[in-house]
Amino acid sequence: MDRKQVTDPNEICVVGLGYVGLPLAVEFWRSGHDVVGFDVDPEKIETLHEGRDPTGDVGDEAIQSCDIEFTADETVIERAEYVLIAVPTPVDDLKNPDLKYVESAGEMVGRNITEGTTVVLESTVYPGATREKLAPALEDASGLTVGEDVFIGYSPERMVPGDEEHGLRDVMKIVSGQNEEVLEDVASLYETIVDAGVHRASDIEVAEAAKCIENIQRDLNIALMNELAVACDKLDLDTQSVLDAAGTKWNFHNYQPGLVGGHCIPVDPFFMIYELERNGFTPQLIEGAREVNEYVPHHIAELVLQGLNECGKVPKESSILVLGLSYKPEVGDVRTSSVNGTISKLESFDAEVVGYDPHAEPNEVRDEFDIDIQQELSVENFDAIVLATPHQSLLEFDYTTATSVMNENPLIVDVDGALDRESLDKCGFEYVRL
Repeated sequence: MDRKQVTDPNEICVVGLGYVGLPLAVEFWRSGHDVVGFDVDPEKIETLHEGRDPTGDVGDEAIQSCDIEFTADETVIERAEYVLIAVPTPVDDLKNPDLKYVESAGEMVGRNITEGTTVVLESTVYPGATREKLAPALEDASGLTVGEDVFIGYSPERMVPGDEEHGLRDVMKIVSGQNEEVLEDVASLYETIVDAGVHRASDIEVAEAAKCIENIQRDLNIALMNELAVACDKLDLDTQSVLDAAGTKWNFHNYQPGLVGGHCIPVDPFFMIYELERNGFTPQLIEGAREVNEYVPHHIAELVLQGLNECGKVPKESSILVLGLSYKPEVGDVRTSSVNGTISKLESFDAEVVGYDPHAEPNEVRDEFDIDIQQELSVENFDAIVLATPHQSLLEFDYTTATSVMNENPLIVDVDGALDRESLDKCGFEYVRL
């Protein structure tokens, strides 16, 4: 792996080596900086020491060829000029932001920080959270003053797992700082790794809000298509045919209905909802979009049940194979997959559900979904196939021969409309799509 030589390399510590932090550490090392990667999980550190990528996002070769110091020893932070925090920011059972990882990271950094260090948060948070949560944690643990002894910035991650065309270097980076001097310092740092350039936000809160809005916009657009899909089903219309016709107008935007999962799009709207409600405003459109997209897994299950009925079958006597269990194509992460909602509803009708995903770890799938998992794809003796997440290998499978080994009158529910409907109709499938 090629590495640049810089005349004045910075000492950088990346806290949190998940799908955001690990690529960040590798790119800063690649750009010539001295990098330490810290994570609280000793098993992850051991995996990295063995030269294996626990995230699947940078590859084993990148880990083996870099000389990043990977460690679970927090005292390495005291050497850093810059500390970049990339930790999870989920929501709790009430859909409120859970920033305990940000606060605990801030406390840990504070215990080890030295004067003059700049701390940059990469995790998604609500507007105001960097100053409200991270800064006090740093001050309380260090006894130092943010803005005088140590400094804070915010640069929201824009990582897209599984998307090789939009890597860290290829997407413009939003940067912000608590004052103009910190802003320019943070901008100069990130300019060393982002070929697409940086956008200097006017303050930290603007950058925090921008990250939320990016994913809220996408959530809203998909929700509109999903509501249209439900409406078309009620009107006995084919959604894709309607979209194809509407798309002939030059200013019609091409979005598709589908499941919305992952760590970002289903979560980030709740950060903005939380902060807006604290300020006396209820964002009905944002909330409504979330409700629509959270309903879609149940609607897909209803399409399966309706399809089985059309085929003369009842759920409790039917076996259903769900293909693609991760939250998006070409990734293996099933922890935030909306497919689980579809499976749960089908099981509530006593249907037998089996899953297969070429990218997901079988043990992780069993823990998340609690269903039987195929090691190798076989459609034999199933009544229905649900193509939930269209991995490329699943699109290349020859479904036209499947009807010969499936049970009589087989059903296929092609959630994203990714398959050729005409060929499936011809070979004897009852075909349904969202």
